[in-house]
Amino acid sequence: MKKEIHPTYFPEATVTCACGNSWKTGSTQEEIRTDICSNCHPFYTGEQRIVDTEGQVDRFMKKLQAREEYIADKQAQVDERLSPVRPISELELGGRVEKALAEVGITEVGHALDRLKLGEAAILEIKGFGRKSLADLKKGLRRLGYELPEDSELVSA
Repeated sequence: MKKEIHPTYFPEATVTCACGNSWKTGSTQEEIRTDICSNCHPFYTGEQRIVDTEGQVDRFMKKLQAREEYIADKQAQVDERLSPVRPISELELGGRVEKALAEVGITEVGHALDRLKLGEAAILEIKGFGRKSLADLKKGLRRLGYELPEDSELVSA
């Protein structure tokens, strides 16, 4: 063995844990500090706790929170886009048709959908609102992502 290339060996090195436990052992360091030992490790104590010395759990929880916020934002966007309170003018039906609908109180998409649930005849009886206007209304509703009532599918676009 070569002389003077090996570290100094301390037969009575002190090991100190973060929980306060300490013991003596042989080491090349005179004093050793550790975060966890057999007195506080969950495997030995049977205690259910997470040992997170590098912040991995916190990073995971932040990512999980960010994902939940992203999903909530996306759902809010979908709910806003399909809101029945949306003005009928966003369907771009034209001034004459929008005026005819406004005269009978249909100013929002929800009102138009309610009228469509009653059937084609209920909406075609509006003065100044014909088959072409009905087809345009349905196209506009589908374009924005609304589901039309089954009874209203009789008019072909």
